[in-house]
Amino acid sequence: MHDHTAGAAERVATANDVELCYETFGDERQPVLLLIMGLGFQLVHWPDGFCRRLAECGFHVVRFDNRDAGRSTHLPGAEYALADMAADTVGLLDALGVERAHLVGASMGGMIAQVVAARHPSRVLSLASLMSTTGRRGKGRTSVRLLRHLFSRSARTEQQAVERRVRLFETIGSPGFEQDLDEIRRATALSFRRDPDHRAGRRRQYRAVRAAGDRTDQLALVTTPTVVIHGTADRMCHHSGGEATAAAIGGARLVLVPDLGHDLPPGAWPTIIDAIVENARRARS
Repeated sequence: MHDHTAGAAERVATANDVELCYETFGDERQPVLLLIMGLGFQLVHWPDGFCRRLAECGFHVVRFDNRDAGRSTHLPGAEYALADMAADTVGLLDALGVERAHLVGASMGGMIAQVVAARHPSRVLSLASLMSTTGRRGKGRTSVRLLRHLFSRSARTEQQAVERRVRLFETIGSPGFEQDLDEIRRATALSFRRDPDHRAGRRRQYRAVRAAGDRTDQLALVTTPTVVIHGTADRMCHHSGGEATAAAIGGARLVLVPDLGHDLPPGAWPTIIDAIVENARRARS
């Protein structure tokens, strides 16, 4: 097992015939808050400090690698749907003996969290959908310049991977917040060591997202307390995606963060964490 943060050690749970690698932060007696990462990203891309701050707010925080990412099962040749990834998420809760959890999903992780809330409402205490969208055409568009970055060749070396990721975050990151370049480099080097050839898995995840279609009608079924958080400067997923998500879910709150891009810079943590915690409180009351 690889221990790279205080209070976090990687473990593996079997869910839905897939092995999922996960880590936890905080007190096991607190309600579980499950963090679901985006396309081609790994659990290490939820910053350690962000996870610890959430744990300090009274949650048992769990972050994990989706299928086809990091140290979770990779599925060469497989075709699957967002619904399968949602089933993995529920399967992880089962494996951990967790009846209901607060879900926080970023980007593709937001889509997965939305599907869990719509299909498995009894398992979800609250939903926070970050920098995500409904799948409706024309909402949450990606700037064309960014698509080139997404499907460039796999980095051959750790150094190359780090340089590329820093360049990517210059493009998708927040213009209004200072980037923690040390954290970006650290997480990228770690993710390269955990999963050097992540490109094939990312392509399969991308196909699942593309095939998912429009979830607007499904989202109308969601009754869980929901907050939708989106940056106004997000070029990977335009904030129209967040606006559409909030409009689709009855009673959802929309938090638009000025000058936030498609990332989690430390300067934005207080705003994001406050919104998550406040929404979780709605579930408790």
